[in-house]
Amino acid sequence: MSETDQQLASRIATQAGIMLVELRDELAIEGIHYWDLKDEGDVAGHRYIMDALKQARPDDVILSEEAADNRRRLSAERVWIIDPIDGTNEFAEPPRYDWAIHIALWEKGKLTVGSVALPTLGITFDADPAPIVPPSTRERPLLVTSRTRNPYCAVKVANALGCDVARLGSAGAKAMAVVMGEADIYVHDGGMYQWDSAAPSAVSSAAGLHVSRTDGSPLIYNEESLWLPDFLVCRPEFAEAALRALND
Repeated sequence: MSETDQQLASRIATQAGIMLVELRDELAIEGIHYWDLKDEGDVAGHRYIMDALKQARPDDVILSEEAADNRRRLSAERVWIIDPIDGTNEFAEPPRYDWAIHIALWEKGKLTVGSVALPTLGITFDADPAPIVPPSTRERPLLVTSRTRNPYCAVKVANALGCDVARLGSAGAKAMAVVMGEADIYVHDGGMYQWDSAAPSAVSSAAGLHVSRTDGSPLIYNEESLWLPDFLVCRPEFAEAALRALND
C-alpha cells in the first residue's frame, strides 16, 4: 500500500531529523564555526526534504524557507509548506534540542497534513493520528516565549493571566511544548512566515488546542504574501482570557 500524505510527511521529517543530528554531531567534532554549522544544516535539510517530496509527489508545488518563492503555488491545489530547520540558532548550539523540522500540506484552502519533528528528542508529532495533550496539574499557567527577546504580546498575556514563563528556541519547539503539556500558552507577534507556523498549526489544531492569530482570526496559508506575523497556541481553557489580554 502506498503512503498517505501524512505518513509521507512524518517519514520525511523523521528521517531528515536523523540525518541532521548525525551531521551536527560530525561537524561539531570537526570544530566547524557556528555560522557555517547553521548554513550546512539549512542546505542539507532543504535538499533532503525537497528531493524526498519531489520523488514521492512530483506534481506538487513546494514552498520552502530555503528556496525562492514558487509562484505556481498560487494556482496549485496542493502545496507543501516546509521549514527544513526551524531554529537554526539552536541547531548550531549542540546539544540544544529546541529546534524542529516542519512539513505541512495545504490543499484547496486548508492544511490537511502536518508533521513537526524534534530530532534531538527523537520525537515526531503528526496531525494524524493526533497527539493527546495531557492534563495540566500546574497551579499557574506556564507561558513559553522566545529565548532571545520579550515579545510585547507575551508580556501582556503573562501579566494578565499570572503566568510563569519559560524560554525556548524555535516556534515548532514552543508549540510542541504546549502539545506535550510542558507549557500552556505560546504566543508570538514579532514576525513570522508561513513555514514557521504551518506544520505546528496543523498538529496543534488536530490535538484540540486553540490555534489562531493574536486577534483571534484564523491562520490562512498559501496566500500571496509569505508574511504571517503572529501566532497563538494554547490550551482551550486559556484562549478567551489570552485573546482578551492581547486585544484590550
